[in-house]
Amino acid sequence: MTEFLSEYGLFLAKSVTIVIAVLAVVVGIIAASARGKKDSRHGDIQVEHFNDELQEMKEVLEHSILDKDELKAIHKAEKKQEKEEKKARKNNPPKDEERDKRIFVLDFDGDIKASEVEPFRQEISAILMMADPAKDEVVIRLESPGGMVHEYGLASSQIERIKRKNIPLTICVDRVAASGGYMMACLADKLLAAPFAIVGSIGVIAQLPNFHRLLKKNDVDYEVLTAGEYKRTLTMFGENTDKGREKFVEELEETHVLFKNFVKEYRDQVDIEKVATGEIWFGKQALEVNLVDELVTSDEYLMDAAENADICVVRYEEKKSLQDKLSEFTVDSSDKVLTRWWSRLTQPKTWSR
Repeated sequence: MTEFLSEYGLFLAKSVTIVIAVLAVVVGIIAASARGKKDSRHGDIQVEHFNDELQEMKEVLEHSILDKDELKAIHKAEKKQEKEEKKARKNNPPKDEERDKRIFVLDFDGDIKASEVEPFRQEISAILMMADPAKDEVVIRLESPGGMVHEYGLASSQIERIKRKNIPLTICVDRVAASGGYMMACLADKLLAAPFAIVGSIGVIAQLPNFHRLLKKNDVDYEVLTAGEYKRTLTMFGENTDKGREKFVEELEETHVLFKNFVKEYRDQVDIEKVATGEIWFGKQALEVNLVDELVTSDEYLMDAAENADICVVRYEEKKSLQDKLSEFTVDSSDKVLTRWWSRLTQPKTWSR
């Protein structure tokens, strides 16, 4: 029991220390913010070099697996190759038009509101200022089950900016690109999918509950006042009419036609009436109906491409507010302390008598 009380007291002391540290950080950050100049930028473009990451992984494995003699032989061969390449560059300086191909990689992980469209548009803007249509390529690693039509319409419009610049565009789907996700994916010059990735769902859906009978049962009136016959076709609380339903379905059908025409414009090889039934297709099936061009994962595609190109993963990182930073710091610190405390309480003890 004495040991338990001792550890509990230690936990309280650490907790008080963390609270004091948090307060000190708050005061320090506020003071620094007051002294510093206001930065009008909302975020920054970050670039990771995929080739370097692959090389680092390779070196880690080499040092873990190979013996000293094997490592020595590899390093000797690499130095010899570097020396030869340096000599070749000196004798024949590369011209600008002879530079290595660059592949700019973007990631889009979509939710129902396509929330990533804001950083996505910033990333595309940055790439369009650098990419050479004659030498470079853009690769988008896309994951999305779809969502709101207007939001995914905007995301697709951002990809169309790449198309208008005639920059080769490859889109990779490792897990899912359905509905609005496929609206984005179909823009690719080359659309790749993993064998069991889900694509398609070229359809439109809308669903909403109606509480009219519940309100009526409880003598609650709900009025909808509109100007324009079809300003409101269906409502969640008022009484829906057959005419309103018919108009709503008509609008869904019109949206579906727009969706089908959009897909057909960019993938004229598909039988649009066959694939635009709202069904989903796994990668192997999607290849058979021309919804995708090749079965391959993004990892395999990029690793193969890295042999002849510089691959840059481009991300737009939004700047976090003072409140966000403090919240993350507090949550992280609290989580660590509570986890450590719980671990000590639940860990089996051998009590001395």
